[in-house]
Amino acid sequence: MPRRTTIVGLSEIKEINLTPLIDLTFLLLITFIITFPMIEQGVPVNLPQGKAEDLSDRTTRTITIDAQGRLFLDRQPIDVAELANQMKTLGEAVPETIVMVRADEKVPFGRVAEVLRILHDAKITRLAVLYRPERGA
Repeated sequence: MPRRTTIVGLSEIKEINLTPLIDLTFLLLITFIITFPMIEQGVPVNLPQGKAEDLSDRTTRTITIDAQGRLFLDRQPIDVAELANQMKTLGEAVPETIVMVRADEKVPFGRVAEVLRILHDAKITRLAVLYRPERGA
């Protein structure tokens, strides 16, 4: 007796299952949300304590002076002459940029004043000197 089965042709899959892709996207998003605040500022310094208002979200550059007095512009080591050149170029090209100055509390004020003089000479009018918030604030 002959078999009574039919051979069903294979059909193409016409849609992509997006569930694994969405899961992966959310996993990456959560990972970046958790790790981004930890890598915000790359050069470790002990900031002095103080109280001030929050900065607005504008274009910013960060100048850091570590405990040994070394200068960093956005986490990259830089010398005084190159800092002066870059700040002058920045002051002419994008005058609304906010420059944030971070200095270790052990750095002599003369070193900080030197950076502030460079910013003044470059005609940078928007700057912020950063420090740790006071306890209980």
